Amino acid sequence: MTTTTTLDKPVKAPTFRHVSPARRLKNNIATAVVWLCFAIALVPLIWVLFMVVSKGLESVVSPDWWQKSQKGILPDQSGGGVYHAIYGTIVQTLVAAILAVPLGIMAAVYLVEYGRGVLAKVTTFMVDILAGVPSIVAALFIFALWIATMGFPQSSLAVSLALVLLMLPVVIRSTEEMLKLVPDELREASYALGIPKWKTIVRIVVPTAAPGMISGILLSLARVMGETAPVLVLVGYSKSINTNLFDGNMASLPLLIYQELANPEPAGRARVWGAALTLILLIALLYAAAAVVNKLLTRNR
Repeated sequence: MTTTTTLDKPVKAPTFRHVSPARRLKNNIATAVVWLCFAIALVPLIWVLFMVVSKGLESVVSPDWWQKSQKGILPDQSGGGVYHAIYGTIVQTLVAAILAVPLGIMAAVYLVEYGRGVLAKVTTFMVDILAGVPSIVAALFIFALWIATMGFPQSSLAVSLALVLLMLPVVIRSTEEMLKLVPDELREASYALGIPKWKTIVRIVVPTAAPGMISGILLSLARVMGETAPVLVLVGYSKSINTNLFDGNMASLPLLIYQELANPEPAGRARVWGAALTLILLIALLYAAAAVVNKLLTRNR
């Protein structure tokens, strides 16, 4: 004869007690407070977007806005465009990305895959400090080193060097977090097949973390695209396009906004709002590209 133990008996799922009216009231109050705070935080954002769109849309919808510069346009004269400023903004940001992205990725790979001991701790500490450095401090550092000490002229390249200092911590931190999310089982399986560590990182770890890494890089580009301090300190404003990165003044959207703020004419105010809306559109485009790239790479994995 077999005996039935308590382990053979089915266990009845626990039932939740009736929620008291007081707890429901507290939950509803907390939910209402959260939604209220969200709405309050959303009000200034919507107000800023409404003001920029309403005042800058007239300039942005003009074809000349995207195809011409301000060359030959007087301060009180309407017309022209921001082609030269868009070019300067994109070129300065791309040069900064060419310098910052490889350095940031290699630093993140070192910290996650190889970093041990004092050097890794010092690197992490310096990245944390760099992440909190204001843009004006980065600009003054490049001015003191690149221009005052080494004797190079004010140029768009100097602006890109300052943007590198602002991009590096964002790229390093985002890449580092994505590399940490790669399962250790993938690394161990690769090592078990006799694949060297460097090849495991290049062929397995980095491709697996690529969607998040690319999103972090695009977000860092959007972060530095609107910086004003580096362009104010390291390069002068030009009404026409300048393709020389190493010498001469070069316009950018933040620099154009600052330049036209001193213009009391209606034409100057129109250019300020139009340039602000153009900058918002470029940054929004980068954020959208980051989301699309992340989704596509995740789907194709």
